Amino acid sequence: MTEKPVRAVKLNVINEPKDSYTGGKSSLCPGCGHDQISSVIVNAAWENGIKPHRIAKMSGIGCSSKTPAYYLGQSHGFNTVHGRMPSVTTGAHVVNKDLTYLGVSGDGDSASIGIGQLVHAIRRNINMVYIVENNGVYGLTKGQYSATADKGSKKKKGKTNETQAIDLCAMAVNLGCSFVARSFSGSKKQLTAIIKAALSHKGFALIDVISPCVTFNNNDESLRSYGYVKDNSEELHSVDYIPHFSPLEQVEIPAGAFKDITLHDGSTVRLETISEDHDPSDAVAALTALHEADVAKKHVMGLLYFDATRPALHEDLNLTDTPLCELGEEDLRPSPEALESVVASLRG
Repeated sequence: MTEKPVRAVKLNVINEPKDSYTGGKSSLCPGCGHDQISSVIVNAAWENGIKPHRIAKMSGIGCSSKTPAYYLGQSHGFNTVHGRMPSVTTGAHVVNKDLTYLGVSGDGDSASIGIGQLVHAIRRNINMVYIVENNGVYGLTKGQYSATADKGSKKKKGKTNETQAIDLCAMAVNLGCSFVARSFSGSKKQLTAIIKAALSHKGFALIDVISPCVTFNNNDESLRSYGYVKDNSEELHSVDYIPHFSPLEQVEIPAGAFKDITLHDGSTVRLETISEDHDPSDAVAALTALHEADVAKKHVMGLLYFDATRPALHEDLNLTDTPLCELGEEDLRPSPEALESVVASLRG
């Protein structure tokens, strides 16, 4: 009897198979763009060589916030109250800053009930990746327009949306967010590179991913359907990601002009210019690109803005090198003499 050949299992740089980064079976609608994003998250975390148990996956409420069950099954997870993911992540990060925080939210979770929390997470520059799976509708409650729905867009049923949309990328740039990008769930290569780069970024990384709802918002009249986005997207640059542990000569260099941006851990995100010479360090250029795309009813894709100079929250707070959760009682409890000194300094 001939034995079947044993198929070699491909390992990443920390000798982990990709299966270590997968999750459960999806219960979303067949063809949902969110499942594509989950697949990209698996690939990005695996290719970056992050230990699965050192990732904290955070979410709120909505179709998007169900997805952490479908990836990184060995990672920590917290499904928060609607719109409250940023504050829960802030608390977790302050206590254990050494985990990689990966938050997944939706346009309802982020642009409506949770917008105040998102604003302050950006302002504080929490060291986390924040992915918005943005379909312009509330998929769990029969497809009402969300706050990010494009003006002039029409769902399969109901009236055309005439309310001005909130552009989360423009808001983030105005707030000084240190990493702002937009992509499309159908652009696997670009999205993978952006998420890999975001995972290496120090500070708050916002990635707004247009992810069409196949049930309520994938018709020809919708400005967020697969067909419309594919035909009306303007790519600022194609994106390639060069990890710090991989020699540059092993990476295929894209044709044409390119610009390399070095991230805090030595990793490099490579931007190949396609349509214009966009400078990701120029906030005005980012806002101009977003405005022009909005006027033309197009979606601009790529890394819009990047700032490596802003200190992250844990640096502003001057947290100890050892995470607070790993400190012993002798480190956390002040001595009687120290307490008396504090009390004495407060006496009038």
